[in-house]
Amino acid sequence: MEPNVLSAGETEETAEQLAPRIAAAITTVILLAFGFVAVTYLLAANHPPGLLAEALGLLAVVLTLQFCISFPRLLPRLAPRLGARLGSHAWVLLLLQVLLSYVPFVQFGQAWLPLPGLLAGSALLVLRDPRRGWVAFGVVILSTDVLQFCIGLGWRDVSYTTVSTILTGLVVFALSRLTDLVSEVHRSRAELAQFAVTQERLRFARDLHDLLGYSLSTITLKCELAYRLTPTAADQARQEISEVLDISRQALADVRAVAHGYRKMSLRTEVCDAQAMLTVLGVQAEVNVAYETLPTEVDTVLATVFREGLTNILRHSEVRRCEIETGCRNDAVWFRLANDGVVRTVPAQRSSRGGGSGIDNLTFRVKRLGGHLTVGLADNGWFELRLEIPLGGVGATPATVRSRCPGRGAPRGGSQPA
Repeated sequence: MEPNVLSAGETEETAEQLAPRIAAAITTVILLAFGFVAVTYLLAANHPPGLLAEALGLLAVVLTLQFCISFPRLLPRLAPRLGARLGSHAWVLLLLQVLLSYVPFVQFGQAWLPLPGLLAGSALLVLRDPRRGWVAFGVVILSTDVLQFCIGLGWRDVSYTTVSTILTGLVVFALSRLTDLVSEVHRSRAELAQFAVTQERLRFARDLHDLLGYSLSTITLKCELAYRLTPTAADQARQEISEVLDISRQALADVRAVAHGYRKMSLRTEVCDAQAMLTVLGVQAEVNVAYETLPTEVDTVLATVFREGLTNILRHSEVRRCEIETGCRNDAVWFRLANDGVVRTVPAQRSSRGGGSGIDNLTFRVKRLGGHLTVGLADNGWFELRLEIPLGGVGATPATVRSRCPGRGAPRGGSQPA
């Protein structure tokens, strides 16, 4: 048989689950110990059996109230209806404990002295206002001293009982609050872990949508074009299929990059790769990408916005012309993607908003860098996507990409100084 060995993660999770239980167990043992001390006081008083049974019954009720106060979630579990009625009115339980801590003094006298200590701790637990709580704590201590003098105890016994009552109240309060805090921390860590998982799922979904949408749309269009060209232009069809393979490999690399939590992209590279695609589709593209060297995260967001905008153009619009522009002003980089295919593009953007992806994903990415993104119709009737992201004083070397980029049938090195 294989040994039962827990991994580091399982060991940590088990320890987290045990912490609230251990804290609750310690508090339970201490409360039962105080109850045992109270029982010894009653047994030492030599009461008649009937009176002793009555005292033990009242003591059991007091300990039950104490457990309900020290463990606020205990009563809703044991008696859901009663817990629902009381709700946050724990002062009702405290009032009952006050009556059961003082009224029996008339009959049991000195044998009932251990109970005010538990009451003092309950006062601090129920009265969350520090002033009220500590005032009630002091009143319990002073009233206990008065009762001791009334039953004939001297200064020596009163002093000893006063210290005992104070320590009992503080121990009950501290252990009960510690148990509650440990439980809250345990729940908070579980909620934070769940929140982290949810955020990672959202990131993964955004990255998949933003990175693969353009690639898959391009693959679809090229496959359709290759299908139409196969009977008449076999060479061009083979070239289109070869490009589909390249795009598919890039899409696979994107998936792997998303799975590893990183993906660096360049707007200039994306524009150059997309221009040949637009030419094949008969779209006249006017490109003026002039920007300084940008931080990697900013450049990645610009490239992602361009991909999403181009994906919507390819999917939804009847575009014949488009303009791609970017530049720097006032220590910020701006980007503009416009097209004349308004008829089908506008509903697509609305659908993107309604679906919770697309433009919403881009808005999230841009806002995270302190920028803003706007989408809508321009004065000339074209559909525009605009954004601006502050650079935070990042200096750079200018670089410009104009109407032609390195692509199919074009030599590399198509950039020139701005």
